[in-house]
Amino acid sequence: MPEIVMPRLSDTMEDGVVSAWLKQVGDQITRGEIVAEIETDKALMELEAYDDGVLEKILAEPGVRVPIGEPIAIVGDGTASTAAPADPTSAAVAPSITPAAAPQPGAHAGLRRTGVVKSSPLARKIAREMRVDIDAVVGTGPGGRITRRDVEAAHSAVTAEPADATTSSPETSVTAVQPVPASGEFEEVALTNIQRVSAIRLTESKQQAPHFYLTSAIDVTELFAFRAQINATLDAAGESKVSVNDLLVKAVAVALRKDGAVNVSFAGDKLLRHKGIHLGVAVATPAGLLVPVIRDADRKSVSEIATESRDKATRARDRKLRAEEMSGGTFTISNLGMFGIEQFTAVINSPESAILAVGAAADELRLDGEKVVARKTLRVTLSADHRAIDGAVAAQFLANLKVLLESPLRIVA
Repeated sequence: MPEIVMPRLSDTMEDGVVSAWLKQVGDQITRGEIVAEIETDKALMELEAYDDGVLEKILAEPGVRVPIGEPIAIVGDGTASTAAPADPTSAAVAPSITPAAAPQPGAHAGLRRTGVVKSSPLARKIAREMRVDIDAVVGTGPGGRITRRDVEAAHSAVTAEPADATTSSPETSVTAVQPVPASGEFEEVALTNIQRVSAIRLTESKQQAPHFYLTSAIDVTELFAFRAQINATLDAAGESKVSVNDLLVKAVAVALRKDGAVNVSFAGDKLLRHKGIHLGVAVATPAGLLVPVIRDADRKSVSEIATESRDKATRARDRKLRAEEMSGGTFTISNLGMFGIEQFTAVINSPESAILAVGAAADELRLDGEKVVARKTLRVTLSADHRAIDGAVAAQFLANLKVLLESPLRIVA
């Protein structure tokens, strides 16, 4: 019988979570029909059926995390028995830094073999990550099957006594068990798939990319006046206004077009200098941080950037962005100015080589000849991967950006 498997819905996806089934066991489905919603590392995606038939068995209940390629349902002619869904406790909750490979034929048939320990592929995956001998685990699932809960219980039993700090493994990763307060002093809040994958990606970025940071204080008095003029014109025409961040996105795009040495990715023994300028704009959502991408930002007007940014930010918060709308970025901007944060550093969004952290503009006193004047000052901090970008290159990029923002007509010239 045909199987519905967890598909690869994005270039960085390693596993997915069934968010909801839109069809129930016994329902007739047709090829191309939406049968489920899948939460990936980037978005909530619709899963289409690839075969006609009857949904005979659901193998992954909502909330279950399944590696790509693993079956999540079975489609048949309706004559097979509809056994109970798979035990959702067999779902893996700890991420694996190594991408999950698509299973080979028969790789998911462990429950049907004889003479071996009955366990799901997910339970075996967790056992490998926790370094638990699965042959020594007692299964409590149907027919003695070993579930994720059984593996975790076995791991907890082994780690119940404090370990000597000198014997700690140097290979500790984000999947390692972390110390927690005594029982009753905390509330467990499960990570969303986006938060879980972000934790992995950011850890990898900090561990693999040697970050260095450069901060520039920029006089944006004229930029704010320029924005007011633009918005007055747009308002008179009944069009949407632009934000300071929209002007920043355009200015960064122009700076990257002038000097593409920062618009690169490190690739081992070579650099990839991107021909397109595709800017990611970090957006905070209830499910975690998402980064919609504005493609070819250097070719778009400030108004076009404003419209696209607003639309994608709204859909990001509503979990309606498509995976391709968050892929292919070459440089990212993270702005916390709206929260009153004056300056911060950001972690590079790999495989990019730089990210710009933008703080809030504040009035500061400066000398203008012999007079003291108040000027609006904005601090931006560039985080750069030293494998791909030298300090002088990064400094030149910030210098170019400073000129654009302090003489804003250059942004649209």
